[in-house]
Amino acid sequence: MNTKYIFITGGVVSSLGKGIASASIGFLLKQLGYKVTIQKFDPYLNVDPGTMSPFQHGEVFVTDDGAETDLDLGHYERFLDQPLSQACNTTAGQVYDTVITNERRGKYLGKTVQTIPHITDEIKMRFKRLSKDSDIIITEIGGTAGDIEGLPFGEAIRQIGLEMDRHDFFCIHLTLIPYISAAGECKTKPTQHSVVKLREIGIQPDMLICRSEKSLSQAALTKISLFTNVPLQNVIVGRDAETIYEIPILFEEQALAKKICNHFQIKYSEIDLSGLKQLVHKAKFPEQTVNVALCGKYVRHQDAYKSVVESLIHAGLKFSGKVNIKYIDTDKLHSHEKIREDTLEKHLKDIHAILVPGGFGLRGIEGKISIIKYAREKNIPFLGICLGMQCAVIEFARNVMGLENANSTEFDAKTLHPVINLMKDQKEVKNKGGTMRLGAYPCNLIAGSQSEKIYEGQHQVSERHRHRYEFNNDFLEKFKEKGMVIGGKYLEKNLVEIIELANHRFFIGTQFHPEFKSRPLKPHPVFAKFIEEAIEYKKENHVL
Repeated sequence: MNTKYIFITGGVVSSLGKGIASASIGFLLKQLGYKVTIQKFDPYLNVDPGTMSPFQHGEVFVTDDGAETDLDLGHYERFLDQPLSQACNTTAGQVYDTVITNERRGKYLGKTVQTIPHITDEIKMRFKRLSKDSDIIITEIGGTAGDIEGLPFGEAIRQIGLEMDRHDFFCIHLTLIPYISAAGECKTKPTQHSVVKLREIGIQPDMLICRSEKSLSQAALTKISLFTNVPLQNVIVGRDAETIYEIPILFEEQALAKKICNHFQIKYSEIDLSGLKQLVHKAKFPEQTVNVALCGKYVRHQDAYKSVVESLIHAGLKFSGKVNIKYIDTDKLHSHEKIREDTLEKHLKDIHAILVPGGFGLRGIEGKISIIKYAREKNIPFLGICLGMQCAVIEFARNVMGLENANSTEFDAKTLHPVINLMKDQKEVKNKGGTMRLGAYPCNLIAGSQSEKIYEGQHQVSERHRHRYEFNNDFLEKFKEKGMVIGGKYLEKNLVEIIELANHRFFIGTQFHPEFKSRPLKPHPVFAKFIEEAIEYKKENHVL
């Protein structure tokens, strides 16, 4: 069959859940047996989100092939349970960079380079480049209808809809139906105006997904249909749910996938959602709870650690449990003097496990190190990811090995004990974008280590990275003498990937980011063991 294209746009406000909607639709269509992929097009001019602040953009998701991408690709991978690639995330910066480079090389043969056709042609090419291996391509457009920077993407959608068979093209618009408590009703006018903006540039939605905290009346749905020119049966209610994994179920109750298949004139059959329903039931009715402290400096932005949070949820669900996350801003802990233990007690008194995630820069580092010391000395389950692992190395060097002021050269270039340092080839790097160790690398697990047991006896695993600084092997033997265990290594360059403490119930640091490979029905083994230990710690210590 011809490749089918679904375009998903958003209106009124951002952060309505286009990524979750796209992922949920992809999940349903994949369950029907179709080869589905999802791609994200962002209108901003950054080449990628790699150098953008987590406070502004949320986390940077990393693919196996080393692309730094929008966090929505994490949702896509988790729902589709398949790896995506750098071809699945395009920014306006990439598009304009390509067109300008082509112009400088004379590719356009002296023509005047313009938004139409040069920019829009480049966008359309990227819309289609995954068609060879896909039955259905879902394309999410970032931003909202009417954004200036998004107009070339809207124009490209209009053109591609004109060029292909009507039954190969489907446009979904996700928009807000606000509930006005003073009036006691949901208002449809923002949705009407949002669709008007799309129609001004020649796009008529085939389907609406109306985000609302309340159920919508039949009268409201009829009104929306009338004023947006969308068939009533294609006005879908996207009401708030207790868990994002309930969204495909809510969509299927409204026959969303069937309506898309009917439009595409392709086969539809009843979708088995039993596994997902069991997962949702566990999420809604947990048999137990554990409290995990997530200690970082970006905790004020709920999306900064998105994949970490989802991985904790996945691991909790494996044990029919709920993970209550307590966010601790390490930047607010006193970062220059030794943090008093009673201060840490106040923050961590009801905690069953401690996680220090990745990050960059000096801010909040001393707070992280103090919290890691507390976890090590109190025998509380600890997981350090990337920078969290590096802070654990620094803490151990200072407080167990006696290397006063040991540090990473990222934070103190003149430290006498650079236990974390740059690799030789990284020391020559000047530009920050795309210069890290990025993407999937093999990690050889050390025989007899806790990590080997966690990965159930595997000898080698593949994990994703995003960092510059590494464990300094000049100190390796001293660390081993004091009780640190190396659980995994990247053998090609002799780099430490996993650290453990032999005399601790669970103290693991990973140079890689295990959160990028966790799935709802297949939690990452490191996270699963971490939560299992948290449950046991709660039982043994009677911590409420």
